[in-house]
Order: sequence, then structure tokens, then C-alpha cells
Amino acid sequence: MPERRFDAADLRARLVTRGVGALEHDTGDHVLNPDWEQLAERATAREAAVLVPVVDRPGEAGVILTTRAAHLRKHSGQIAFPGGSVDASDPSVEAAALREAHEEVGLDPDRVEVIGRLPRYRTTTGFRITPVIGIIEAGFVPRPDPSEVADAFEVPLGFLMNAANHAKGSRVWEGKPRYFYTMPFGDRYIWGVTAGILRTLYERLYAS
Repeated sequence: MPERRFDAADLRARLVTRGVGALEHDTGDHVLNPDWEQLAERATAREAAVLVPVVDRPGEAGVILTTRAAHLRKHSGQIAFPGGSVDASDPSVEAAALREAHEEVGLDPDRVEVIGRLPRYRTTTGFRITPVIGIIEAGFVPRPDPSEVADAFEVPLGFLMNAANHAKGSRVWEGKPRYFYTMPFGDRYIWGVTAGILRTLYERLYAS
């Protein structure tokens, strides 16, 4: 059996061969929590976009993630992709994801090759998030905006696309257990929506 590759070229090829039809159905928190009725209220969903920034390194690509600033009112200290709400002035979800990445980590949109999307991810807080996959040449150094981002770091794509590194966790939320994916990486705790989007990437493109 040939050795599995986790470089940018292989990711592009997987999007071409497996990406067809992958956007037909939303994914989200309801995958592990099917009894949450509020997730079916599509009319109230707010549109958001995140960039899944894949750094094109020889041998193995990396994925840039951020740690949200500790002073933020929501999701402070959590690990996330660069992203946020889609503004009325954004011509597309891709434009929104690139704008947010530029604001949060100083990533120039001209340095990003957008190669596709993942299915929209619905959250229990009423967001419908479109993950936009972008390839970045090696050499980019993140410049986090301290008003939003505490730091930015890189995780090998091969680690994130290895199901052995995926686990399921739970916490009590509004009086009932909430289930979610986790992907601990050293002293970093990747969980919730971020882990859910990465799990979707794995299921759509890398699962056998």
C-alpha cells in the first residue's frame, strides 16, 4: 500500500476527486447532538466564514490555527480558525474568510490560493459557518491582532487527518450533555467547532 501523503498537492487532488457533492448537506453540532431542535431553525442562522489556511511545505503541509484573546466576551482562549461573520459588504464567503484572516493574523489575501469549500457547519449558537480552504506558500509569518488573537500556531496536516488523534468529549450545556470532537495537540486543546470542521475535512477527503 502506498504511503499516505499530506501535502498541498495531494489535498488539491482529493478535493477534485472527492469534493463533488460534498456541499449538499450542512454538517455541524447536530451530528453528535441530534436532539437539539434549535439547529433545525435555518431561517435564524447567521452566516459566517472561516479560512482553513494550509501551509504548502515540502513533505507535509501544516494548518494555521489561532488562540482567541483571553479578554473576548465569547469563546475566549479557545482555538479557532481565522474567521467571523459575513458582512453585507463581502461579495462572497471566500472574501469574508480572507478579510478576517487578514484582520486577525495579517495574511494578505494575495498570498492565498482558494481551492474549495467544506459543507457549512451549523452551531448551537445560531451560526452557519462556511469553511474555505486556502493554500499558502511557506514563509508566511502570522502577525496576530492582539485585540482578537492571543497567538497563532501551526499543526501538521497529517496529525489532524489521523483518526487516531480524534476523540469525543462532552460537557453539560443548558442542563444537558453536549458532545463534541477533540484533538489535543501537545498543550493545545482543539475542540468544538474547530475540531468539528477538521473532522469534516477528514471524513470528506481522507477517510478510507
